[in-house]
Amino acid sequence: MRCGGRVSAFPAGRCWWRWTRPAARGFRYRRRSAQRCWPPARRTRRGDAAPAAVLVSRPETPEQEAPMPVMQVRGVNLVYEVLGDSGPVVAISPGGRRGLGSDRALGLLLAEAGYRALVYDRRNTGGSDIALAGDSESHEQAEDLLALLRALGTGPAYVAGCSSGARLSLLLGLRHPDAVLGLLLWRVTGGAYAAKRLAFNYYEQYLAAVERGGIEAVCGTEHFSALIKANPSNRARLEAMGAEAFAPQMRRWLAGFHQGSGHPVAGLAPEELRRIAVPAVLVAGNDRVHPAEGAQSAHRCMPNSVFREVLTTPADADVDFAGWEAATARLAAVFINFLRGQEARRG
Repeated sequence: MRCGGRVSAFPAGRCWWRWTRPAARGFRYRRRSAQRCWPPARRTRRGDAAPAAVLVSRPETPEQEAPMPVMQVRGVNLVYEVLGDSGPVVAISPGGRRGLGSDRALGLLLAEAGYRALVYDRRNTGGSDIALAGDSESHEQAEDLLALLRALGTGPAYVAGCSSGARLSLLLGLRHPDAVLGLLLWRVTGGAYAAKRLAFNYYEQYLAAVERGGIEAVCGTEHFSALIKANPSNRARLEAMGAEAFAPQMRRWLAGFHQGSGHPVAGLAPEELRRIAVPAVLVAGNDRVHPAEGAQSAHRCMPNSVFREVLTTPADADVDFAGWEAATARLAAVFINFLRGQEARRG
């Protein structure tokens, strides 16, 4: 079958979804046809425990003519896409709170090289569900990715991530090394400037919104209004939560972020990095939020890592989106070389 213009077999020999995506960016997806043959959703009788992961569907709307595949893991519906028809799996987590579209071009290049690229919307991004729980957003997203890989039956996979996606990838490698064949990381976050800016971007601005105008003000912010547009059921989730639950959870996540933001690599202490023994390639960033020093520090601590550079000229910007978009092919070449080396060692 064809998946996103490419043949998809995940895992080999089983049916998959067949659909296409329009060239324009965003969260509006079209599908030429759809057949759901794998993995099947397990039926439950009344009183049975809910399955750990189920494939679900959403009603079509004028804005979203046909939904992409959605897997429910840990009670959260995650939108995902598989690119490529064979080879080892590489799961890609974007940076910031960006959706899967931001790194789809990288996934296509990896698929062209013979890998299966799993791109997905993390909780609170893209078309996936809003879900606020736990003491750390990055920890929750790391556990979500582990559950998604298990639900799809991938076995151990390569885990790639940028910025906040790199942070959750490192946490996955630290907590569940048996699930990770290797880490492919770029634009690692670190430094005092990043800590202050991201605390505002991720949490403080929404605390200000809810204090100013309640949950309706939160729904009107740029980020949460985009989540509601991509997944209309997210409005009901926020309204059910209300300001009384939303504000304390934002404060909890903000506190969790501050606990690790002072390290050279945001979110992980040097002693934690030294315990990550899985093979890793670290590609340095070049802007104020992702200084090269972050990847350099991680490389010094992680015993089985290599350090690489793609963009060597510092950018006078908080985030060099344009520079990294133009460098996608060069980044893919670095990752493909690393993957081929690891696969050769594995035999």
